[in-house]
Amino acid sequence: MTQAISLEAVGLELGGRHIVHDLTVTLEAHRIAVIGANGSGKSTLLRLLDGLVPPTTGTISVHGIDPAYEARRLHRHVGFIFTNPDAQIVMPTAREDLAFSLRGVRDENGRRLDRAVIAERVDTWLAAHGLADHADSSAHTLSGGQKQLLAIGAVLIREPGLVLADEPTTMLDLPNARLVGDLLIDELTQPVVIATHDLELAARCDVAVRFAHGTISRVGDPAELIAEYRAEFA
Repeated sequence: MTQAISLEAVGLELGGRHIVHDLTVTLEAHRIAVIGANGSGKSTLLRLLDGLVPPTTGTISVHGIDPAYEARRLHRHVGFIFTNPDAQIVMPTAREDLAFSLRGVRDENGRRLDRAVIAERVDTWLAAHGLADHADSSAHTLSGGQKQLLAIGAVLIREPGLVLADEPTTMLDLPNARLVGDLLIDELTQPVVIATHDLELAARCDVAVRFAHGTISRVGDPAELIAEYRAEFA
């Protein structure tokens, strides 16, 4: 399967308003940052890539999959991390939430994972990310950082081929923002696209995509694009 993300003349119109327009780009980097002001189109790009909204015009290919026509196949391959972890946590406890994410996942032989394998994966994730002591506590009593780790865990435990993260550090304090950044940048083996206002996080990526006024204004080295962005609003 190709690792490229490609958009050709993509536009999205909602309620008679152009949300994004003329999106044409091919991206093959492992860690991709998407930066830009509020309302510029960053989150819309991720939602287009995940098939949450279909484009009004143009075509999209995500690792060889067309989100508009192959939604089921796409969602087996792509994991989406929302800004607010409360939008993703669906089960009463951390342990149950991670286990729920593995329902329907199949092994290399096409068989559904059995309970023992699921339990082992869940316990391994909880222990590796400091949540073991909270495994059976109410998920909604966790701190903001713990909730985001749980939400990310529910995505990564499925071992997707691509991760899309929509402003994953926006609601976090500095220590937890760095913790989540380290997880997505240093620990994650899969390709990741991160829409973010956190320019420190964006600088750690391999390539940056800058949005302005609903379209892609520049693609290039993160340090260069961030410097330009800062200078423009200095």
